[in-house]
Amino acid sequence: MPRDLRSLPKAHLHLHFTGSMRHSTLVELAARHGIRLPDALAEDWPPQLSATDEKGWFRFQRLYDTARSVLRGEDDLRRLVLEAAQDEAAEGSGWLELQVDPSGYASRFGGITAFTDLVLDAARSAADATGVGLAVIVAANRTRHPLDARTLARLAAQYAGRGVVGFGLSNDERRGDVHAFAPAFRIAASAGLLCVPHGGELRGADSVRACLDSLGASRLGHGVRSGEDPSVLARVVDTGVTLEVCPASNVALGVYPKPSDVPLRQLVEAGARVALGADDPLLFGSRLVDQYEIARSAHAFGDTELAALARMSVEVSAAPSDVRRRLLAGIDAWLADPAVPGDQPSVDRP
Repeated sequence: MPRDLRSLPKAHLHLHFTGSMRHSTLVELAARHGIRLPDALAEDWPPQLSATDEKGWFRFQRLYDTARSVLRGEDDLRRLVLEAAQDEAAEGSGWLELQVDPSGYASRFGGITAFTDLVLDAARSAADATGVGLAVIVAANRTRHPLDARTLARLAAQYAGRGVVGFGLSNDERRGDVHAFAPAFRIAASAGLLCVPHGGELRGADSVRACLDSLGASRLGHGVRSGEDPSVLARVVDTGVTLEVCPASNVALGVYPKPSDVPLRQLVEAGARVALGADDPLLFGSRLVDQYEIARSAHAFGDTELAALARMSVEVSAAPSDVRRRLLAGIDAWLADPAVPGDQPSVDRP
């Protein structure tokens, strides 16, 4: 039998705030606050999704907004962060970068600054309770005005070195002019933050090129379609930009028909840095270990290759040096353990 993927130390770099919520917590908080959940978030969970057109993305976003609406007070928010850290600990993650757009929660939590203060304090408490290091990536919404993104970039810059490690750009990548968000990313970069926009999932390699050219991406949320243009993939490899690949969400949103169609092995064998991520477990029904299981069962990654993926996730993270050393040593120990035979690729899923 191959090694247990839950005991493989790793870092999780692509997890959205509300999307990290446990389904059981969603149901409980909705009942507590008198919020009626649609069937797709209740009896029929996880929902059947597609985002290949604007109607499909609108349904996905509506479900996400409904889930966010159950977070009504400080206790709800602290519970979400703590449970996210607990779930990461159970899956072998020693470092988590949680991505959030403060403007989506500001009206209920006293503004973007007060909300950010609360999230960072909750992250510190959750880290102390679980041993999982937590940091925050502030993300702007590409469907809103670029000036809003500048406001959030300045907010993120204020917290650089105090729990915020990056600045992102999320939502439907088919909307908004990427170039218009360049000033916001310059603000973030000047503060020493990682630039981690979404791109190369719902749109192809042109989206990746735009994120590299205009936003100075150091990591790319998704980027899975980089290989559709060999010159773009070569640039990703040459510049060392990390692709945060989320196989289950790629399939759930209709980007690829099945897990084996996600070009994970193509990207890795081309020399691209890849960090696996779960994206929104609440809506996709799968967490981080499931992404490693996809690599194993749908792409025949052996234990040595899986350990290399985990190693990349740690090396490209914003984790402090002592956390990196501990996790990297744990990966080496996982691979060296002779108790269970390793490096045995699984059979492809049908």
